[in-house]
Amino acid sequence: MAMLYPVILSGGSGTRLWPLSRAMYPKQFIRFFDDGDPSFLGATLRRLPPADGFAPPVLLCNNDHRFLVREELERAGIKPAAIYLEPVARNTAPAIAVAALAVAARDAEGILVIMPSDHVIDDPAAFADAVRRGGSVAAAGRLVLFGIKPSSPHTGYGYIRSGAPLAEGSAGALAVDAFVEKPDQATAEGYVAAGTYLWNSGIFVLHARTFIDEMQRLAPDILAAARGALANAREDLGFLRLDGNAFAAAPAISIDYAVMERTQKAAVLPIDVGWNDVGSWSSLWEIAKQDADGNYARGTAILEDSTGLYVHSERSLVAAIGVKNLVIVDTPDALLVADKERAQDVSKIVARLKREGRREHEQHLRNYRPWGFFETLSIGPRFQVKLLHVKPGAKLSMQRHHHRSEHWVVVQGTAKVVIGENEQLVRENESAYIIATQWHRLENPGKVPVEIIEVQIGSYLGEDDIERTDDIYHRAADETR
Repeated sequence: MAMLYPVILSGGSGTRLWPLSRAMYPKQFIRFFDDGDPSFLGATLRRLPPADGFAPPVLLCNNDHRFLVREELERAGIKPAAIYLEPVARNTAPAIAVAALAVAARDAEGILVIMPSDHVIDDPAAFADAVRRGGSVAAAGRLVLFGIKPSSPHTGYGYIRSGAPLAEGSAGALAVDAFVEKPDQATAEGYVAAGTYLWNSGIFVLHARTFIDEMQRLAPDILAAARGALANAREDLGFLRLDGNAFAAAPAISIDYAVMERTQKAAVLPIDVGWNDVGSWSSLWEIAKQDADGNYARGTAILEDSTGLYVHSERSLVAAIGVKNLVIVDTPDALLVADKERAQDVSKIVARLKREGRREHEQHLRNYRPWGFFETLSIGPRFQVKLLHVKPGAKLSMQRHHHRSEHWVVVQGTAKVVIGENEQLVRENESAYIIATQWHRLENPGKVPVEIIEVQIGSYLGEDDIERTDDIYHRAADETR
C-alpha cells in the first residue's frame, strides 16, 4: 500500500473556548483536564506515529505559534517531515494544496491524511484502521472524507448526505450525495431521523496527485498560489516560511467549498472512533469526567444543589449554589459565565473585545516565548511586576527599553546577565538593575529553569517598548506583543 502522510493543520484563532483559549495560545496547546495529559496537538501527533508505519508528519501553522508547535513535537518525541509557516490566514484549501505539492514531489503515490490539530479521538487504534481503509479508497482515485454517525441533532456541525455504497472492496465508503451547512434544530432532528446524514469531521484521506489534479481543474488559482509559495519558501531555524506574496494571492476558502463540494470524486467513509471536534465549552463538558450530578470541575470549586456545570478555575475558589447547565471559566484576567446552550456564542464576546480594542482575546497574563514565558503578577501606575521563566539553555535577545528601567531578582537557578559591556552570573537571592536605554541580555546557562522577579518602573510599560538585536530566534518586531 502507498505511504500515508499525516498532515496536521494547526491554525486557529482561539475564539470558541475563550477565555482559556486565546489568539496567541489557542486550544490545541491547552491541557484542559490534567497538566500531565498531552495537549490536543500532542494527542494528534501521537495518533499516527512513524513507529506504526506512517510517514513523519507534515505540519502547517501560523508564524505566531511556531515555537509552541516545536515544543509539542519535542514532548511527543516525533521528528516532523516539515513545519510550514503560513504568512497569512487563508483557510484550509491553500494549506492542503501546499502539503499535497510537497508530498507529491517526494512520493508520486503518497496519500495525505489531513487532520485538524484540535480534535479528540477516543479510540486511536480504530482511527488508524480507518485511515488505512481510507487510504485504499483514496489510492483507487477517490477523495475521502470521514463521516461521523450523529449521536444527537447537533446544530454546530456541517452534515453530509450519504449515497449508495461504492464498488465492492471500497472498505465501506459511500458516495456523497450532498454537503449541507450547519442546520437549525428542527432540520438537524430531521437529518438524524433520516439515517442517511453524517457529521462532517473535517478529516480527509487524499491521494496527493489526484487531489492536485482536481485542484487544477476546480481551483487553479489556489494551486498556482500554493506552487509559488512553496517554490519560494525559505528555511528559518528548521521551519519553512512560505512565500508571503504568493500565498496571499490565494483566496481564503475551505477545502469543502473549493474542491469537495464540486468534485465527482468525493467519498465518505463512516467511522466510529469517539470523535469530538471540541468546538465549544458544551462539547468539552460532554467529554469531561462528570460526577453524579453531571458536574465537572478543575481547580477549587464548591458546588451545592447544582447540576450540569463545567467549571474551570486557575486561581480562585468557585462556589455555585442552585444553578444548572452553566459554563464557569475563571482565569487571572477574565471570567466567563455562560449557559451551556449558548456556548457557541462565546465568539461574540471575542468579537466585541476586538472591536473595543481590548487585549483579553489575544494574550493571557502568562505570555509564552521561545525562551520560556513571562507572567504579569501586578501592574499599577508607572510600575509592573512580572515572573520570567527561562528554559535551560535559552537566551533572550540583546535589547533595550527607552521608557522603563528593570530590576531583576533571581529566585531560582543561575542567570547570565549582560548589561552594557559587563557580563555577570546572578545567583538565587541576587539581583541586577538595568537603567532605561541600557543594552542588556538574559541567558540561562544551566540545566534547571531560571526564574526571575522583574520589577519595571517607568512612564510607559508596553511590550512594544523594545529595541532588539542578536535574537537567536529570528523574531520580527511585532512578535513582542
